[in-house]
Amino acid sequence: MRCDAHLHVFGPAERYPARDPKLRYAPPLAPLEDYRRLARQLRLERFVFVQPSAYGRDNRCMLDAMQQTPHCRGIVDVEENTPDAELARLHELGVRGVRINVSPIHPPEAGLAAKLLPRIERLEARCAELGWHLDFLLPGWLTNELLNRLKTLRVDFTLAHMGMFLAKDGVAQQGFQRLLGLLRNGDGRCWVKLTGVYRISQTPGFADAAPMARALLETAPERIVWGSDYPHLSFADKVGAVELFDLLGTWAADDATRQAVLVSNPARLFGF
Repeated sequence: MRCDAHLHVFGPAERYPARDPKLRYAPPLAPLEDYRRLARQLRLERFVFVQPSAYGRDNRCMLDAMQQTPHCRGIVDVEENTPDAELARLHELGVRGVRINVSPIHPPEAGLAAKLLPRIERLEARCAELGWHLDFLLPGWLTNELLNRLKTLRVDFTLAHMGMFLAKDGVAQQGFQRLLGLLRNGDGRCWVKLTGVYRISQTPGFADAAPMARALLETAPERIVWGSDYPHLSFADKVGAVELFDLLGTWAADDATRQAVLVSNPARLFGF
């Protein structure tokens, strides 16, 4: 069963208002019904809903969609001190991870990595108790600054959008090379999502990102997953999920690798 390992849904604003005080995009109306049509077209049968930043830590829209969707998992955004009973409820609904989200266009900021460490440490402990993972969306410079801490995590963790290392800087850039080193020599807890390529590349057909995607697949084909990043916030008029899905066929060298990325890897990571 093919899995979309990273998607969002958005409901009517009167029911699910935006909560992020630093809102960086206007939340679209992207209901579950619209996504289902796309999923049928791509023959996707397993789904991982990810809490979008616009809703802050109000996970209701995502959880409501999950309750209408067989074969799904969810990644929530919660406070570090969320009561055990609430986390147990979320687990029963299919939640399997917590998101740590910093705007992917956040400029370099001295001290930001250090500010995140207490949240990472506390959520690491909570996730370890539940068998959950941590899901990071970070700008590439911050991914690089946090890699030393991430490689010590006692839980699995995912990096969205290939770690957000900009394609124009190529495979040789320091942060991306350190990520490849972690995948190659780490303890197997690091996973990377082939998602949001349009956020790291500006070239036609995202050609400059292809060497990076291939390097990830060659280094750790057993720990790479694919996601649509539906509904492609701020990029919906420039790209579609079918185009993004087809890219995987050009990045992955063979059917076995594509099968791993779409089926067996997400099954292991998300506990399908």
